[in-house]
Amino acid sequence: MRKPMRLLVSAAATVATLVAATALAAGAASAESNGGVRVMPLGDSITDGFNVPGGYRIDLWQKLVAGGYTVDFVGSAANGPAGLGDHDHEGHSGWTIAQIDANIVNWLQTYTPRTILLHIGTNDMYGSDPAGAPSRLSTLIDHITTQAPQSELFVATITPLSCCDATVRTFNAQLPGIVTSKANAGKHVHLVQMYNALTTADLADGVHPNAGGYSKMATVWNDALRSVPGSLTPVTSTPSSPTTPASTPPASPTGACTAGYRLTNNWGTGYQAEVTIQAGTAPVSGWTVRLTLASGQSITNLWNGVNTGTGGAISVKNASYNGALPAGASTTFGFVATGNGGSAPTAISCTSP
Repeated sequence: MRKPMRLLVSAAATVATLVAATALAAGAASAESNGGVRVMPLGDSITDGFNVPGGYRIDLWQKLVAGGYTVDFVGSAANGPAGLGDHDHEGHSGWTIAQIDANIVNWLQTYTPRTILLHIGTNDMYGSDPAGAPSRLSTLIDHITTQAPQSELFVATITPLSCCDATVRTFNAQLPGIVTSKANAGKHVHLVQMYNALTTADLADGVHPNAGGYSKMATVWNDALRSVPGSLTPVTSTPSSPTTPASTPPASPTGACTAGYRLTNNWGTGYQAEVTIQAGTAPVSGWTVRLTLASGQSITNLWNGVNTGTGGAISVKNASYNGALPAGASTTFGFVATGNGGSAPTAISCTSP
């Protein structure tokens, strides 16, 4: 299957280039900017939107606009329909992880994204060394986080392939460990479970999603972005502890905050969720959430907080930048866990400090 698949992706690269050129000739501006938060869609032809020019970016743009977010897609490429409010992206048809890695520093220096949506590895699956793809991805992540340490990097498992599902599954199975190791080292890296959102029925040609598949991808990206609030706000406005005026009341007593749980994605063998912490009638200087996960559930990655324990009864303390909350204000932390998300955690509580 390798030779036909190489031909398919090569054809995809040629056609996608022609489609992009046609779209731009029709008036889709290059380097569009609305002054919003800079988001870089990064990857191969699936990011470019082969079969459906614009791909997942069409519906993702609409969802972000509907949610009240002002976002500026950035990148050296541009394509998509008029309904896509910003056509810029960094999707390159036929490219592998190594090819993205060879260019990433220059792109990051040029476009300085606040947030990066990375879906890459598909073309590595039928290359000469699919087994080495996880290591190459880990290196790419290191280069991104070194060049852009304040950026939020979302790393997606790759979508299904009709030709080689076992190879895709083997690659995707390595991603949670890679992402967790980076996050534990203090990097702003988040796992996005994209593979489970699509089936081969959502593919137009066995490789690239059809319109419905791209729409499903948009939903997953949107949920992931909204689970990490900092990803949709400029770096300059990242929450920090405010200067406390002399007349500010003392820190609120224990119990002066609440915690609410929300399941954002569930694929049977794992799930993603977020917890919203809200201060009461007085400000809080810090918070700790306690909850008990159902049997068989275990946290593999957590962001915007520091957890003690991964299964059963656990606690999550605020990160350095989101502990201080004015009266009535809220923040969130999110996590990915193994097990079925249909069983919600119990005994959820919030205390301060």
